[in-house]
Amino acid sequence: MALGLKCFRMVHPTFCNYLAAFIRPVSEVTLKTVHERQHGHRRYMAYSAVPVRHFATKKAKAKGKGQSQTRVNINAALVEDIINLEEVNEEMKSVIEALKDNFNKTLNIRTSPGSLDKIAVVTADGKLALNQISQIAMKSPQLILVNMASFPECTAAAIKAIRESGMNLNPEVEGTLIRVPIPQVTREHREMLVKLAKQNTNKAKDSLRKVRTNSMNKLKKSKDTVSEDTIRLIEKQISQMADDTVAELDRHLAVKTKELLG
Repeated sequence: MALGLKCFRMVHPTFCNYLAAFIRPVSEVTLKTVHERQHGHRRYMAYSAVPVRHFATKKAKAKGKGQSQTRVNINAALVEDIINLEEVNEEMKSVIEALKDNFNKTLNIRTSPGSLDKIAVVTADGKLALNQISQIAMKSPQLILVNMASFPECTAAAIKAIRESGMNLNPEVEGTLIRVPIPQVTREHREMLVKLAKQNTNKAKDSLRKVRTNSMNKLKKSKDTVSEDTIRLIEKQISQMADDTVAELDRHLAVKTKELLG
C-alpha cells in the first residue's frame, strides 16, 4: 500500500491535469502553467483537451422522437419561376376529391342505381361509363335493371365490368336486359366493402406518389440555376404537402370504415 502511494506521488502533475481535462467539460479547460521547476530548466504546460462529443442518452432520444419537426411554409409566389406549388397543391387535392367521390358512389351499404353509373366498360370506342351506354333503373329494393338495348353489342362487356366492380354483384342476363340482384347486408358484405375502401385508398396514394415524383423531377431541372438550399427547402415543402394529403386520405378511410361497419 505504501509503495502504491509512493508511486502515485511520483506521477508528474502534468499527467494528472491531462486526465482531469478529459473528464471536465471542454468549456472548463483552460491553457495554463501547471509546474515550473525552481532552477528554470524546463516548463510544463497543460493544453486544452480534445473536444469530447457528449452523446444523447436513450432517455433523451426517446423524448425527442415524439417532437414534431419544424414545418415549412413557402410563399408560392416567390418560387413560381422554379415550380408552381399552387398547381402541385391542386393536383394533390384532386386525389382526395377523387377518393371521396369513389366512396360516395360505389361504397354504400345499400347498392343503388347510382352506384353502377361510373363502372367503366371496355368497348370498341374505349372505356365508357355504364350509364353512357345503358339505362339503369331500380326495379325493387332487391333488384336493379340495366337496359342495354341502345348498345346491345356491349352487353357482354357490361356484365364483365359489373362482376369485376368489386361491389360483390352477380348480374344475370336476359337478352339485352341485365338483372343485378342487390346483396343482402351481412357482416361479410360490410367487411368486403371495407376491404375495397382500403384498396381504393391505396390506389389514391399511388396517384399521390406520382404527383410528388413528377414535382420533384421538375424541381431537379432547376438545380443548375437555383441554390441547393432553396431546392432543399422546396423539396421539404412538397414532401410536407404530400404527407398532409396522406393523412387526409387516411382520415377519410377511417370515417368510411366506421360508416360501413356500423
